[in-house]
Amino acid sequence: MASDPVASCLSPAVHYRICKLGFEKKDTYDINNVLSEKGEVCWQAVTEHVYYLESDQSVDYIRSIRSLGPVCESVDLHFKSLTKEQFAAQYALWFHWTNCTKLFLEIFDILQYTQATEVALGLMKLTSCVERALGDVYLLIGTDCPFLLRDLLASEQLAVVFGKAVMDVLRVFIGSPYGLNLRNVLWHGFAAPQEIPAKYCAMLLFLTAGLGQLLQMYLLQTKHTLIHRPYVIFLSLDELDVFPDLNHETLSLAEELVKLSSFVLKAMLPFWMAALTAFRQNRYADCVILLLPQLEVGLRLLFTTTNKCPNRLLTAEPSTLYTTFDEMLAKHLHNGEVNQLPAVLEEPAMEHMVIKPLLKCASCYHSQFHPIPRLKKQVLECMKSICLWPKLPTVPEEHVQMFKRFQGNDEASTLMLSEIVSELQQYVPQDCRSSDDPVNSILTERILIELGTRHIRTLYSPRAVLEILLILRKISTQCHRVSEQVIASTEARYKQWVNKALRSRQRQNYLRMLNSMKFLSPVLRLILVLITLELANIHLVCKKNPFDYQQYLKFLKSILQHTENLVTYTSPEKNKWDETMELTNKALMKIRKISGRKLMLMQLVT
Repeated sequence: MASDPVASCLSPAVHYRICKLGFEKKDTYDINNVLSEKGEVCWQAVTEHVYYLESDQSVDYIRSIRSLGPVCESVDLHFKSLTKEQFAAQYALWFHWTNCTKLFLEIFDILQYTQATEVALGLMKLTSCVERALGDVYLLIGTDCPFLLRDLLASEQLAVVFGKAVMDVLRVFIGSPYGLNLRNVLWHGFAAPQEIPAKYCAMLLFLTAGLGQLLQMYLLQTKHTLIHRPYVIFLSLDELDVFPDLNHETLSLAEELVKLSSFVLKAMLPFWMAALTAFRQNRYADCVILLLPQLEVGLRLLFTTTNKCPNRLLTAEPSTLYTTFDEMLAKHLHNGEVNQLPAVLEEPAMEHMVIKPLLKCASCYHSQFHPIPRLKKQVLECMKSICLWPKLPTVPEEHVQMFKRFQGNDEASTLMLSEIVSELQQYVPQDCRSSDDPVNSILTERILIELGTRHIRTLYSPRAVLEILLILRKISTQCHRVSEQVIASTEARYKQWVNKALRSRQRQNYLRMLNSMKFLSPVLRLILVLITLELANIHLVCKKNPFDYQQYLKFLKSILQHTENLVTYTSPEKNKWDETMELTNKALMKIRKISGRKLMLMQLVT
């Protein structure tokens, strides 16, 4: 490998802020100024070190970092003077608000040894957990949690709970490109291990405990209860198990490849070695956390090389954006030129025999977490659920004749459904069409499987595509909820009837439900087929003019509203089946209207 010319991915100004500014004041700071005898954080003494610009009263990050430097040093030394037991006794309670108490106790252990890679890893986990916990606190008052950390920290909601001055302290350390911005420079792969002072990790550990103390006071005063949002749980993990196992020999070779590869900056090598160690120790979460930023910095190196813009390898100044995945995987650069990175990535950069199986698996891999494959899977699961309806019990055998007399048929709605399905025939595979019975031949699980096997590119999905995908996924989710509610209600009511626990009025309502299901089933299946056909042509949404796009968006949102109302009406609490039929008819009318105006994506295919 050629000599590595990149000593740091931090621009000079950012390197100065993180590595030098907080060390300029040599004063010794007394920990008792910021720590009470009861072990509580004296926030007023901390916030005194935040300075503001006279011009607009925004935070003066340079003076604040310089002033907070000795405070961080003092906190770090204080933690080093404690045993694990003393630290846990004094601080464990104040980490409960993060829902990750164990993690913060582990970070204390890391600080005792100040191994650079472990400190950086601890700081990445700390900032991630604090960000999520702050989002939970935000939802005590607000509704939609801000997407960006900097917006979350600047929100009025958190200022109400913790105070603006406290939030300004946090903004000095994380969340602002004008400050230390520790969360971003680490998670985006700009900072090497040795560039992150351990005292900043200690200070954020200290501040997290202080936030817990402030939050407890707020919750006591307001009688609110902090509710933590559930974590994402990856289902169907067997579908993701496509890559070969890595044995000891392969891992040893990987170490040698990492040392030689031009994809790896020398300054970042400790992260790679730590990731391999974590893998060997079955610490897979740590391994992924360490590797994700390195994947980003490696691709950024390749991106800046192939597109001849070496200056983009460094952290950007506050006035411009960092070079992150969004730009590196875009089709075009900001100047309109074609991004050369995707073309380069198609050809393997290295040919070692040992990675051939890995390359083969990678070439066959299909995205599992992009909204497109997730929607495909959602739709198929929903269809499988609806296909269970005919197998459900209906009424006890002695009441079958009464049920037959009760059954009705809305000819107008049935005709409208047939018209829509007949229109759809031209957009479905030839072998799935039937002129004799279009409804039952098209609205099937088979057609979803057939269409689902067709490749839909996930790369270069602009905002319009993602916006439509989000709505389609919501519609699919609501359809599935309707189906599950219908199944649960049918099984429960049948059991009650058999056990003679249904009153006459309840039996009549149950019969209305069974009658409604005959029409609700094909309409839900129609919606699923429409979703699948629209998904197959999702990228054509970019061809719509702004007016037609808004009309199309409005139509999808109306279908979403319809399915949300269906969830309400088919719930055990409401159980309103006449209203369910009315809603279903309205949805059919909207579908027929939009189809007649040729606004569907499938209708744009030439």
